[in-house]
Amino acid sequence: MSLAPGTNSLADDHRIIREGAAIGSIQPRRCIAVAGGDRAGYLQGLLTNDVQSLVAGSGCYAAWLTPQGRMLTDMHVLESGDMILMDLPADQADSTLARLDQFLFSEDVRLEPLDGRLAGVWVHGPAAARALREVAGGQNDAASWPDYGVARAALEATALVVARIDQLGVPGFCVYMPPEAEPDVMAALQRGGALTVSAESLEAARIEAGYPLFGVDMTVETIPLEAGIEDRAISFTKGCYVGQEVVIRVLHRGRGRVAKRLVGLRIEARVPDRGARVFSAEREIGVVTSAARSPSLGPIALGYLHREFVEPGTAVQVQVGDVRVPAAVQETPGVISP
Repeated sequence: MSLAPGTNSLADDHRIIREGAAIGSIQPRRCIAVAGGDRAGYLQGLLTNDVQSLVAGSGCYAAWLTPQGRMLTDMHVLESGDMILMDLPADQADSTLARLDQFLFSEDVRLEPLDGRLAGVWVHGPAAARALREVAGGQNDAASWPDYGVARAALEATALVVARIDQLGVPGFCVYMPPEAEPDVMAALQRGGALTVSAESLEAARIEAGYPLFGVDMTVETIPLEAGIEDRAISFTKGCYVGQEVVIRVLHRGRGRVAKRLVGLRIEARVPDRGARVFSAEREIGVVTSAARSPSLGPIALGYLHREFVEPGTAVQVQVGDVRVPAAVQETPGVISP
């Protein structure tokens, strides 16, 4: 098989992701460094997860909400020991940095965008940890790391940070490095058996895994409970954060009931466009946010449906072109079932 993306078949790439080690990112990313002695406490009042409980070598997934409980962005938050690394969707980095600066008063906190100074290479799959041994020989135990485990490493004289972040229903890792070291890291992963796969195969695997992306499946109109990310994005034991009141009100007064929820869909025959409408009989009940053709499952999608229609197995129809195609609701997050 070729190492170049796009030269394998979709089925080959799918097999690499599910059985081997696949190099590729599901979304463009940028990073912000948050340093200083007050960094954790400062972020604790802004983000949904318990940043203050992080110790060196750990991290978490988190969101930043408006006072109305809607998402401004999501992010990976990694504590390296001397700073917190915020890994964000690339198109959210500038606005997030500006907001962080607005909330900074007398705290011992330093903010710095890492554009041009830090790059990330992602590798996914059951054999990803084995491929990492060629990058950093000391990471032989990476397969046993918990999600958001973080470690420092080195490739020859280049300092690296490796984090486990599962996104595709298989083990996943990101290697952070100076941009000039990226070719060496890629070459080392390839020596370890990792292969570069296409964006289309990564998108299909992401949808299979029910992993929503901000800017695609989640927007500034999304409440985290609608997207089903509360179990991994929200701490229910920490102190106050922006938007907490709305989240708690929905959970306790509303018993977690929201008007719509993100679900998986298995669709007969044809892949819908993003934004395709979903129906039950003649009633419009939702919209598709992501769709792809899976080599193992056929046409699949993520989308928001009215809460009356989110039970797994519910039969619906998706508008594809000028016809409505039968589909079935699948539980998400979690791999869409055969």
